[in-house]
Amino acid sequence: MTSQTLTVPQRIDAAIAELAPHFAERLSRNPSVCEQHAHGEGYHARHFPHAVIFAQSTQEVSQILRVCNAWRAPVVPFGAGTSLEGQVNAIEGGISIDLSRMDKVLEVNAGDMDCRVQAGVTRQALNAYLRDEGLFFPVDPGGEATIGGMCATRASGTGAVRYGTIRENVLGLTVVLADGRVMQVGRRVRKSAMGYDLTHLMIGSEGTLGIITEVQVRLHGVPETLAAAVCQFDTLADCVNTAVQVMQMGVPIGRMELLDDVQMDACIRFSKLEGFRPVPTMFFEFAGGPEAVREQVALVEDIVAENHGSAFTWSTREQERAELWKARHAVYWACLAYRPGYTGISTDAIVPISALTDMILGAKKDIEDSGITAPIVGHIGDGNFHTVMLVPEGEDWLAKAHALDRRIIARALSLGGSASGEHGVGLAKMEFMPDEHDAVALDVMRAIKHALDPNGILNPGKLLPAVAAHPKACQPA
Repeated sequence: MTSQTLTVPQRIDAAIAELAPHFAERLSRNPSVCEQHAHGEGYHARHFPHAVIFAQSTQEVSQILRVCNAWRAPVVPFGAGTSLEGQVNAIEGGISIDLSRMDKVLEVNAGDMDCRVQAGVTRQALNAYLRDEGLFFPVDPGGEATIGGMCATRASGTGAVRYGTIRENVLGLTVVLADGRVMQVGRRVRKSAMGYDLTHLMIGSEGTLGIITEVQVRLHGVPETLAAAVCQFDTLADCVNTAVQVMQMGVPIGRMELLDDVQMDACIRFSKLEGFRPVPTMFFEFAGGPEAVREQVALVEDIVAENHGSAFTWSTREQERAELWKARHAVYWACLAYRPGYTGISTDAIVPISALTDMILGAKKDIEDSGITAPIVGHIGDGNFHTVMLVPEGEDWLAKAHALDRRIIARALSLGGSASGEHGVGLAKMEFMPDEHDAVALDVMRAIKHALDPNGILNPGKLLPAVAAHPKACQPA
C-alpha cells in the first residue's frame, strides 16, 4: 500500500503505527489527552487529533514529520494551548505534536544579552531562570504561553510599546520542515544583510511552514527603577486622547493599558480592586533610571491633567505592581465571570496611533448598537485593542457577535489598520485575509506554502484561504 491509495484516516493510522514503537507511552490516543489538544482558549468548536505525541527534542520532531510526510498525515504543533483563533485545533485530525516537554534553557550569553531556549520554555520560566543575571525577556502576552508558540503566532503583549513584539526579540530559530529536514536560520548578531530573512518568515506562520523547536531570543536589562500607576477618566475620549498624546510626545513609556468602563467594572469585581471606579482607566508602568522615570512621570501627569484625568494612584512596591498587572492579565477571566454562563468571543484589531481615538470611540458605538456586552481592553500604546463579546446560548446571539466582529475589523481596515495585532489568523480570521492582502500577495503566500509543504500536512486549513478568488469578508464602516 502507498499513501496515494489510502483514505486520510488510513494514512494517519499508518503513520501512528510506524511511530508508536519509538515513543511508547509518549504517544497517546487516550480520548482525554486528545481532547486537551483539540482546542486553545478561544470559543471555536473542538477538533480532535487522532493521537498526541510528546516530543522531547528537535530530532524527535524531525522523525515524526519524516514519517507523517511520507504517509501524508496531518500534523498540528501544540505548545501551551493558549492561542485564541483556533491555531491548535486539529480540523483534519492527524497527530498533535506537543512541545511542552522541550522546556530547557540551552544557553545564556549574558554579555551579549541573548539566550537560546527550546520551544516549550514559557516566558515565566525563562525569567525565573534569568533572575540572577539582571536580565529578562520582555514579551508578555499575559498567559502561560510557550516561546515557540509565541513565535508561531507572532505574539505581542503589554510590553510591546517599549520592547517590541516577539518579532523584534528573536535573533534566530531552529525549524523542522515538513519533510523532516532541520533548518537553522538567523545568527546571534543584532543585524545581518545575508540572504532572505527566513527567521521572520517563520514568525507568525502558525505551524503551516515548519515547526519551531529552538529560539534564540534577545534579552534586556532589568530596569533600575519601576513605577506603576493607575489613572481614571470620566470619558472614554479623554482616556484615549491621553494615550495618543503620550505616544506622540515620544515618552518612552514601559507599559500603557486602557480599560473601558465595562472592562474596569469586571476587573473590580473579579480581582477585588479597591479604591477604583468603573470608568475608563489607564494603567501605566514607567521604567528606567530614577531621574528618567521622574521625567516620564512628570510629563505624563501633565498630559493626564490636560485631559481631565484623576491624579495617579501609585503602586511602587513590587508586590503591589505585580497585583496590579495580575488584575490586568486576568481581564479575560474577569469578562467570563462578569456574565456567568455566557460564551466569550475574543477579537483584536490595530490601527495607526493617529486613528486610535476614531477607532476606539467608533468600536464603542458599534458595541452599543449591537446590544452585546463587550468590554474593551487595549495595549493602547501601539494602537492594539481587544474586545471580548459576551453572548448567551443561541445561534442568533452568535451571529450578532460575528457581525459585530466584522464591523469592528472593517472599521480598523478603513482606518489603515489590521484585522489582528497579535491574536493571529488561525481559523477565525482567514476570512479577512483578502481584505488585508491583495491577490498577488496571497498567491505568493500560497507559493511559499506549497514550496515548503507540498503535501499540505502542516497545520492544514489554517491562515490561508483555500482559493485565490475569495469574496470580500467585510466593507469599511
